[in-house]
Amino acid sequence: MKTILVTGGTGFLGSNLCARLIGMCEKVICLDNNYTGRMSNVSWLMKHPNFKFMEHDVCEPFDIKEKIDQIYNMACPASPPAYQGAYSIKTTKTCVLGALNVLDLAKKHGARVLQASTSEVYGEPLVHPQVETYRGNVNPIGIRACYDEGKRCAESLFFDYWRHEGVDIKVVRLFNTYGPNMDPNDGRVVSNFICQALLGQNITVYGKGLQTRSFCYVDDTIDALILMMNSKKSFIGPVNIGNPKEFTVKELAEMVVSKIDGNLKVVYKDLPQDDPTRRKPDISLIKSELNWAPTVDLSQGLDKTIAYLKTQIKLFQSTKEVCVA
Repeated sequence: MKTILVTGGTGFLGSNLCARLIGMCEKVICLDNNYTGRMSNVSWLMKHPNFKFMEHDVCEPFDIKEKIDQIYNMACPASPPAYQGAYSIKTTKTCVLGALNVLDLAKKHGARVLQASTSEVYGEPLVHPQVETYRGNVNPIGIRACYDEGKRCAESLFFDYWRHEGVDIKVVRLFNTYGPNMDPNDGRVVSNFICQALLGQNITVYGKGLQTRSFCYVDDTIDALILMMNSKKSFIGPVNIGNPKEFTVKELAEMVVSKIDGNLKVVYKDLPQDDPTRRKPDISLIKSELNWAPTVDLSQGLDKTIAYLKTQIKLFQSTKEVCVA
């Protein structure tokens, strides 16, 4: 049994990862300050003997008494309204200071540490599909820069700790993951569209809806994260994790409408600043090295996500806390 630390463990991805690791009979320490995470995502794990919750902000140094074998650094606001608004400075701090603190902890414990980076490091890509060797096209002063550049800096720190401090690292770049445990208010396109439809609202699409995304169901992403963490030491990444099937945002909106309420309309608003027009991962590297490819198609994944968010809408409606943009 390994002892595994998951930072950002009450968030969407972190909580799914914690649950999977507990199912694999590992000992899990879930660390989060619940800035954007939710305790409800891990409430059912709290009584499990192999699960421990630690409330802490990764921006502040910390230590753990138990010997840590692996660390998944999942801590960072990933909600566009959060990191483009009140949490922008906090996002940069979490990416940079959080990475430093996690890397120092990994060095102290001799633990392997995985950085959950993002496709946003490619910015508005001039290469399509995006391959790991592409260095990106990011606006360093735009409204998304705190997230894009924060993650780029975190990658740099990971590689410097590997080169100069001998820390055992893994770096992955995640593309548009969706599924259960998404916050109804987090502002990501899949949860936005589903919640608007469930609330009987028209679907808001920015621009003409021709921008593309590649949507990866959370179970597939978790499979890849665990494979990468446990891969041979020499395979450190960065490596893309995502579904290479590309959809326009308009196609996604129409699919959600067809599944929930065919009478709803799609309405269009101005495209936000620096919103990438194309997103599609080249996953040749992870296919060849780890024999991984996604197995859940978008229609099937949306059905599961709709079922989950339907329960959340009922819960949030009772407290009047759903406010979809």
